[in-house]
Amino acid sequence: MANSRVIIIRKKGFLSPNRIPDLNSLIRMFKRGFSLLDKQGDYKIFLRNLLKPDDRIGIKINTLGGKSLSTRPEVPQVLTSLLIESGIPSKNIIIWDRTNRELKIAGYRLNMNKKGVKIFGTDSRGLGYEQDLTSHLNIGSRFSSIQSRIVTASISLAIVKDHGLAGVTAGLKNYFGAIHNPNKYHDSNCNPYIAELFSADSIWKKHRISILDALLIQYHRGPAYHSQWATEYGALIFSLDPVAADFTSWQIIEELRSAKGLPTLKEEGREPVYLKTAEKMELGNASPANINIIREEI
Repeated sequence: MANSRVIIIRKKGFLSPNRIPDLNSLIRMFKRGFSLLDKQGDYKIFLRNLLKPDDRIGIKINTLGGKSLSTRPEVPQVLTSLLIESGIPSKNIIIWDRTNRELKIAGYRLNMNKKGVKIFGTDSRGLGYEQDLTSHLNIGSRFSSIQSRIVTASISLAIVKDHGLAGVTAGLKNYFGAIHNPNKYHDSNCNPYIAELFSADSIWKKHRISILDALLIQYHRGPAYHSQWATEYGALIFSLDPVAADFTSWQIIEELRSAKGLPTLKEEGREPVYLKTAEKMELGNASPANINIIREEI
């Protein structure tokens, strides 16, 4: 498998006291991240090659952590503005998650109108989960109709955080929010379930890029928010390799844990072994020798 590129763009101290990110800084971070993924160094060319104007783009966010630990509304707001700039009609963009309630608690204003960027949950009227069960390897689930039927291209815009069972939850596990029974797949550190779910056609064939919100990282006692084990990291992580993106997030969490004198996730019996499973399934790289990490601070 060819080497994978992971981009980490940081801007320290740009979250306001109430942790609202600065839009101008976010714009610069997104543009730089996309530019570093493009062979010609042009974020506009990168986005035009990544997504087509007739794509129906689903931006799968994570709002499970409430106001304090969810994908902040400003992050997809900036992303959608760049997608529209690159030629994607606003009506073809959907920001979504499991429920309308969780979206509203996290600060999102719902929109199901035909015009403009849409924001809604799977539980919206007329949507819901598919009636038929999808059987794939060890997975038996009903997919959100948003992921299975509506979107043709998917972006995982996830939060980076510690997880009490999986070890790390980021871009791959974000798609647990696309099925009706995620609680069924938490045994054995969520292995092999996270990797196997991602490999299902409704996700794997549609996924285009992982963009990870590491502005605030919960590095211990996740996935719920605990202020004493959360730190403002001030980064966005970009990769076309979903496994490499999550592997890099794991290493960052380990760095933060080490700095606070906490044991490693392996020592706590929570090593994210699903990443190695994903690598064996050829979904991406989870070996440092095959991952090129580019770090920049703006």
